[in-house]
Amino acid sequence: MTIPSDPRDPTRPTEPVDPRDPADAADPADPADAVDAAQAHDALGAVRREVAKAVVGQDAAVSGLLVALLARGHVLLEGVPGVAKTLLVRSLAAALDVGTKRVQFTPDLMPGDLTGSMVIEGGGSGELRFREGPVFTHLLLADEINRTPPKTQSALLEAMEEGQVSSDGVTRRLPSPFLVAATQNPVEYEGTYPLPEAQLDRFLLKLQLPLPDRAQEVAILRRHADGFDPQDVAAAGVRPVAGAAHVRAGIAAARTVRVGEEVGAYIVDLARATRESPSLSLGVSPRGATALLRASRAWAFLTGRDFVTPDDVQALAHATLAHRLALRPEAELDGVAVDQVLDTAIASVPVPR
Repeated sequence: MTIPSDPRDPTRPTEPVDPRDPADAADPADPADAVDAAQAHDALGAVRREVAKAVVGQDAAVSGLLVALLARGHVLLEGVPGVAKTLLVRSLAAALDVGTKRVQFTPDLMPGDLTGSMVIEGGGSGELRFREGPVFTHLLLADEINRTPPKTQSALLEAMEEGQVSSDGVTRRLPSPFLVAATQNPVEYEGTYPLPEAQLDRFLLKLQLPLPDRAQEVAILRRHADGFDPQDVAAAGVRPVAGAAHVRAGIAAARTVRVGEEVGAYIVDLARATRESPSLSLGVSPRGATALLRASRAWAFLTGRDFVTPDDVQALAHATLAHRLALRPEAELDGVAVDQVLDTAIASVPVPR
């Protein structure tokens, strides 16, 4: 993850929304929303500073989560235990003043445990009613998603892709914004169910949460020595500086960020370069190319521009594309890494000027 930081001036929407593009489909209007793009930009910039009060050394992951929110996507967080994945999502929800729920994925977790199910009313009436599952929230932390069987993993797909849950013939909309932050442990595979390529492709970004460097780890220990409680982010000073309305305004503004023909062609050429790589059995699909477009637009908005540059595309390329690639067996035996192949593909494509 190489997303830089430092948001600058607010963007000004200039390009109309294309109603034919599913990614441009509007969220349900909220009459209470009265936030413009400039206010959204400033509020989301403040969110980064608030999260940093509780989470040390994961600025790139915070940027990635904000990009995913603005692009109406979802995030796969990968890191060893203890690098603040749960704290990161909890702190982001606190700074955004939105709801969050955590689900520990286990081998016996059923689809209805996520989406909800019909239950019989108490009081002797015997009527059935729908009890909402934890997916009915703004930020859902799906902890160790690869520890539950594929049937339950796939229960999230409709919610992730359509922003809704269908049960007993009734479709129920999820809150807006809605983001799934799924975690997986990269060093422990016993008792896990690896996510299939089709499901990985549903995640807009895959963010690596690295171990902190020495100075950051000293700062973490100092905070704990001073009484920091990871379960109480409010005590760490994290306060609400934005809301769901700011995110919705940011989503609308990010859709209008201009993408020049040469930048669009650059994204396509990057995707095609992965398909032509002799080291890959699976390259980037058209869905992956459109995901990179959406992520680049969101990042351009956060950095204060109303147009996408090749630098934006390159900054988001690894987080958006790497998890969509599959190595050939012979390349794996030779010790080739997906990131190396992606770097080669990026270097092979001329950068528009």
